[in-house]
Amino acid sequence: MLQIQIDGKQLEVKPGSTVIEAAHLAGTYIPHFCYHKKLSIAANCRMCLVEVEKAPKPLPACATPVTDGMVVKTDSPLAKQAQRGVMEFLLINHPLDCPICDQGGECQLQDLSVGYGNGGSRYQEEKHVVGSKNMGPLVSAAEMSRCIHCTRCVRFTEEIAGYQEIGMANRGDHSEIMPFIGKTVTSEISGNIIDLCPVGALTSKPFRYNARSWELSRRKTISAHDALGSHLVVQTKDHTVRRVLPLENEEINECWLSDRDRFAYAGLYTDRLTQPQIKQDGQWHTVDWETALHYVAKGLRGVHRDFGSDGIGMWVNPANTIEEMYLTKKLAEGLEVFALDSRLRQQDSRLAGALKGAPWLGQRIEELAKNDVVLFVGTCLRQEQPLLTARIRQAAKNGMKVMVLAADKEILYMPLLAQEVVHPWQWASWLENALNNDIGKALREGDVSAIVMGAEAQNHPDAAAIYAAAQNLAAQTGAVMGVLPQAANSVGAGVVGVSAAIAENTIVEQIANPKKAVMLFNVEPEIDIADGAAAIAALKQAQTVMAFTAYDSAVLRDVADVLLPITPFTETSGSLINMEGRLQSFRGVVKAVGDARPLWKVLRVLGNMLELADFDYDCSEEILEDAIAENGLTGKLNNEISVNVLPITNTAVVRVGGVGIYATDAIVRRSAPLQATPQAAEPAARVHSVTLAQFGLADGETAVLKQGASAFRVTVAVDDRLPENVVHLPLHQNNWQAGALLSTVELSKG
Repeated sequence: MLQIQIDGKQLEVKPGSTVIEAAHLAGTYIPHFCYHKKLSIAANCRMCLVEVEKAPKPLPACATPVTDGMVVKTDSPLAKQAQRGVMEFLLINHPLDCPICDQGGECQLQDLSVGYGNGGSRYQEEKHVVGSKNMGPLVSAAEMSRCIHCTRCVRFTEEIAGYQEIGMANRGDHSEIMPFIGKTVTSEISGNIIDLCPVGALTSKPFRYNARSWELSRRKTISAHDALGSHLVVQTKDHTVRRVLPLENEEINECWLSDRDRFAYAGLYTDRLTQPQIKQDGQWHTVDWETALHYVAKGLRGVHRDFGSDGIGMWVNPANTIEEMYLTKKLAEGLEVFALDSRLRQQDSRLAGALKGAPWLGQRIEELAKNDVVLFVGTCLRQEQPLLTARIRQAAKNGMKVMVLAADKEILYMPLLAQEVVHPWQWASWLENALNNDIGKALREGDVSAIVMGAEAQNHPDAAAIYAAAQNLAAQTGAVMGVLPQAANSVGAGVVGVSAAIAENTIVEQIANPKKAVMLFNVEPEIDIADGAAAIAALKQAQTVMAFTAYDSAVLRDVADVLLPITPFTETSGSLINMEGRLQSFRGVVKAVGDARPLWKVLRVLGNMLELADFDYDCSEEILEDAIAENGLTGKLNNEISVNVLPITNTAVVRVGGVGIYATDAIVRRSAPLQATPQAAEPAARVHSVTLAQFGLADGETAVLKQGASAFRVTVAVDDRLPENVVHLPLHQNNWQAGALLSTVELSKG
């Protein structure tokens, strides 16, 4: 340890620490702009100049390493003079437009200029003006004259996002921060440069001129858009969500947010269902809650009487809260309904009775990043888990050996030990034979290794064989077996038991053998189910379909006969279990829209109407308490599978690509800013040139993709990075008619 004295305080720091890091340990603030704890040192703003004993001039605290016995003064006359001089230079060309700046009230430059700036400028010359830049639909760079060239944004895109999308052009007072010519910022975590910008140069385009910072109320909550469970600060005004920011939590999301978590709020108020509605004689009628729930209760009793409990099915969104799932399960038990499932996109019904517990990551998120070797199986990492990918990227740069087995050569912007691109129906046999190849060797030699199953592996029609092969490989190499859950509370669904326990009760079987009554709990069947077209066909055969939904849609109006408005996660309290098995509770941040009600309250009342036992709850905390007492929650985390199956041999052409990054849930799908990004554009069908030639098609042609009874017109594009007999077409809200992912497809001229 090294000894350093800062403003008279004596302390010990680790070798290699900088003065600004030492000052932070001592509780001493040093003004700065370019320094950020997660980014490399740039030392180009010079705002952190301090006096160091025996040094001939002030030194930048961010770039000065600590030496033993160093004496530092951060508030001496020399240091203050240097900092004031830097501030004067920074403000020479600044437009001083604080009254109209979106950053006003939370601007680092504004704050520091009060302490270190002068009342007026000595410079009367004309200010340098920088034109606006187009950085895409999420980040506004309309007032780049405010930029102080701290280069935080440049370093973030290169070091954290993985590829540099922003640079500083020209020199001297002609320097400008800009995206590369003709391009915009397209990273799935690009919104973080808004937080990093210490001035008002880069701001949120969706939030632009929406509200002032001092008008906003701030509420803490948890993201419900993926299984990471990022911590959020939701800013509200007039009982509406206006902006979402990260709440720092080093164990989960660090100080970052994915764009999906940050900008999904823009879809909260689009297509909202605000009043209960019932369809009679083909016409929809608005009713009150009591009438609607009596209609539901009557329908359930009628189907139960005529067809028994086997006539009823329940489809549950795995993003629903623990409290909602617990009451859903109690409702099913009270009605003796067993066809209850939340694994909406799972196609292999053999998994239902094989999993011994709730699949989860298998370790803490921080622990995963400390593994020596990690093999990802069947993942589209950047679209499934954008923020976790950023953490893995940093680990890979620091020496972690990352290996990927998938059907597409995804560009991950990180060093990879191996990236095996294999036809999906060969994954199981590849894993069975991996022990003696380079990947198996790496897993064996790593002190701490992991094998992690992605969404495409879990949703594969032969998922049981892939899972079993991965489990055997993990056992043989000493690796930790893990799963990347697909929704915010997939782990919670497994823990509470809102997942089919036997094959006959899975969604796949419920679609193959349609029920007479189906309850949709926050499910949009055309895109939330593995095969949307087949799901809709099955729902149309039911006598009654009851949709508990926050959003109105043409599809729900077509298949359902009652629509009950429930609230999204921002308007209710509840709990989620994230991928690492962490139980996280939150409260609603705004009032419910219209007559919408939290799902747990709706289920409580419905249970009482049906005269079921133990539905008398006054708050969500009481429900959670019972759920914990009954299920033990995290004690049920278990990735072990007990199944003895042989891999299915299939060389047919299959569709891959996973779920589009901005097609994952109802809120995200309605967020206009996210849907304006390149990642949200309707994808072309990418195919290997050999496979394309087999179908008599050429690059750029329109083709018909057929899958069972489904047919859909697509534009095809050549991509020889794919294996043969694969069509890469991610699920998108405009192509759900194309059928299920990872199933056999055909292409023909369109």
